[in-house]
Amino acid sequence: MPAPIRLRELIRTIRTARTQAEEREMIQKECAAIRSSFREEDNTYRCRNVAKLLYMHMLGYPAHFGQLECLKLIASQKFTDKRIGYLGAMLLLDERQDVHLLMTNCIKNDLNHSTQYVQGLALCTLGCMGSSEMCRDLAGEVEKLLKTSNSYLRKKAALCAVHVIRKVPELMEMFLPATKNLLSEKNHGVLHTSVVLLTEMCERSPDMLSHFRKNEKLVPQLVRILKNLIMSGYSPEHDVSGISDPFLQVRILRLLRILGKGDDDSSEAMNDILAQVATNTETSKNVGNAILYETVLTIMDIKSESGLRVLAINILGRFLLNNDKNIRYVALTSLLKTVQTDHNAVQRHRSTIVDCLKDLDVSIKRRAMELSFALVNGNNIRGMMKELLYFLDSCDPDFKADCASGIFLAAEKYAPSKRWHIDTIMRVLTTAGSYVRDDSVPNLIQLITNSVEMHAYTVQRLYKALLDDISQQPLVQVASWCIGEYGDLLVSGQCEEEEPIQVSEDEVLDVLEGLLVSNLSTPVTRGYSLTAIMKLSTRFSSLNRIKKVVSIYGSSIDVELQQRAVEYNALFKKYDHMRPALLERMPIMEKTATNGPSETVQTNGETDSTILDTKHLPSISQPASQANDLLDLLGGNDVVPIIQTTVPTKPASAGGELLDLLGDLSLTGGPTPTPASSVPMSQPPFLLDGLTSQPLFNDIAAVIPPMTAYNKNGLIIEFTFERSNPNPNIAVITIHATNSTEADMTEFVFQAAVPKTFQLQLLSPSSNVVPAFNQGSVTQVIRVLNPQKQQLRMRIKLTYTHKGSPVQDLAEVNNFPPQSWQ
Repeated sequence: MPAPIRLRELIRTIRTARTQAEEREMIQKECAAIRSSFREEDNTYRCRNVAKLLYMHMLGYPAHFGQLECLKLIASQKFTDKRIGYLGAMLLLDERQDVHLLMTNCIKNDLNHSTQYVQGLALCTLGCMGSSEMCRDLAGEVEKLLKTSNSYLRKKAALCAVHVIRKVPELMEMFLPATKNLLSEKNHGVLHTSVVLLTEMCERSPDMLSHFRKNEKLVPQLVRILKNLIMSGYSPEHDVSGISDPFLQVRILRLLRILGKGDDDSSEAMNDILAQVATNTETSKNVGNAILYETVLTIMDIKSESGLRVLAINILGRFLLNNDKNIRYVALTSLLKTVQTDHNAVQRHRSTIVDCLKDLDVSIKRRAMELSFALVNGNNIRGMMKELLYFLDSCDPDFKADCASGIFLAAEKYAPSKRWHIDTIMRVLTTAGSYVRDDSVPNLIQLITNSVEMHAYTVQRLYKALLDDISQQPLVQVASWCIGEYGDLLVSGQCEEEEPIQVSEDEVLDVLEGLLVSNLSTPVTRGYSLTAIMKLSTRFSSLNRIKKVVSIYGSSIDVELQQRAVEYNALFKKYDHMRPALLERMPIMEKTATNGPSETVQTNGETDSTILDTKHLPSISQPASQANDLLDLLGGNDVVPIIQTTVPTKPASAGGELLDLLGDLSLTGGPTPTPASSVPMSQPPFLLDGLTSQPLFNDIAAVIPPMTAYNKNGLIIEFTFERSNPNPNIAVITIHATNSTEADMTEFVFQAAVPKTFQLQLLSPSSNVVPAFNQGSVTQVIRVLNPQKQQLRMRIKLTYTHKGSPVQDLAEVNNFPPQSWQ
């Protein structure tokens, strides 16, 4: 059989291939020849064939059929064979193949070989692909080589020990005695690998970290080595761009960072050397910047002196002026991490950070934007907002949503005046209105409502903005709401902050009607506009025109718009005496907890004149989503939705009129439900219908015994029962939640679900905090309609925060007293 071609010739031949198919053909032909040679047990050219196979493997072609040949080469006595065999093992084998276990004996023999280079090959292979079984079997040999005086073997043994510790962490203590003398070695290769080994041991074991801090006095040794590196003269063997062994310096700084974190003594011992590194390292080359960056990270992580931290932040500030984009990005990222702890020091570089907003690189822009928002405070809010608004005007669409959100939050927190706050948010809406968050509209409406003295100025500004551009939907929605609320101020020209404009009632109505027919308007915006027109019926004299507009949309194809128009028409006709009270100006709104004791409705401009439309009340809409989550958890189709409402706070007479109005208009859009049992189960009736003047509970409630529905982790939920007078099919259950632990349970939410044959309604809870030590309770009323008098079953979901940790639990309640459902 002719001798196979050499590796060099194969490479040359493959490189002459003009197409992928031609190259594939050459590879397949050579692979066939190699397979034939392997079958004939050709020992002469096995090394050459495996080398060619490894080259094909590097090109991405399959070479798994050469695995056993690698083992044969490892078992050979020739060094050249062993070298190719071990290289093949590292490339072709891993611990997922059982073949690698056959190597264990060969590696063990080679670790005890008389030639250091053979021992080095075995250490490299074990450190590269050794499995946990191999590491357990060979850890003793590695530990023995770690103690040898041969620096060539010690550095390889140290890296192999790192791999062993990663695979079998419990063998870590075996290498502890060998680490004592590693740092006294003068060879930089041994020092480098020793620091890597010590870093691995400290990261993986807190006990090892404590041992090296106190018993081994590791920090002084590392400080000594680092000081020698800084003070040493030129050494051609270790010099990189004028800096002595930067790789070793970086490794030592990382280990110092681990040792000094959270430890006062260790941090104190390394403060001086860190200051020396920070001041003596050359910054003209990238090598010096790498060392300075590691120094900064170490200073920030340990308990360093304040002056040293300022020095570190100044280094990052110099990085921001570097031409290298990577260095600028690293500096911005590091400053973002430290801005909360060293705010004043970072503030000194504010102008440089703001300049980074103009960078062409999008990653640098994003980091600069995030850092700019972190630097905003009450002193610089005007200047920073000016820069950020300019950035919002010119930035890419990808940035606008985050930038607008950040401006809203910063303005809300640090606004120097309400007028400035309103102007800033309006500027955002006019430039990036389509990108703002969903909650920006109700938040701005609340801000405007609470700024009583700014109403005339705001409505005038918004009206002008509406004339210029109606494409920004959030802006249009806020403007519509304000015109509906304060349209009389707009027409009367009472603005004192700027020159008032002369606007007639018809011009205002023309603008709002234009929004209703505009193709740019979304269904939500049209709802705002129709509601605004309806509000103006009590503020303007053009009543006939408003009635005409409202009646037209009573047959709108949009169901939401149609329902609003029908309800508004009912106000004009049957309930015209209530219209002024219903459409009066909104009171000042306050933000409160969602399920707090006294819940204030935070309107988004749509619901103030549509008290009929209960789905716009936050106290209902938010628990609705929670109810859906609960139903998903409960599974199946045998549960009905939860109807949750707030307790009416109006006087009794007004409440009675409103409830009569609700019953007449029918929230479900169908005929008015009379008896509860006749309503289809797919559309549950409003359980408060008909309860306008009668007492809720009768006198026989005391005969139903209370029960404990839930008792776990210190939280007890008790049910007490009463019967509803107007409808004996309705059971009124009051829950009492108490907390016997030593800490309050906050953000408490109780939810419930019942089978389809029942209907359930949750009223608002008395609080969302269950006090500790049973010092109080949270109460909540549940109303259950049971027309078929079936046994009551209920699943409950409890969500709360206890000692900073969120808790969520599900339970099933089936032991209701018979009197509660019979």
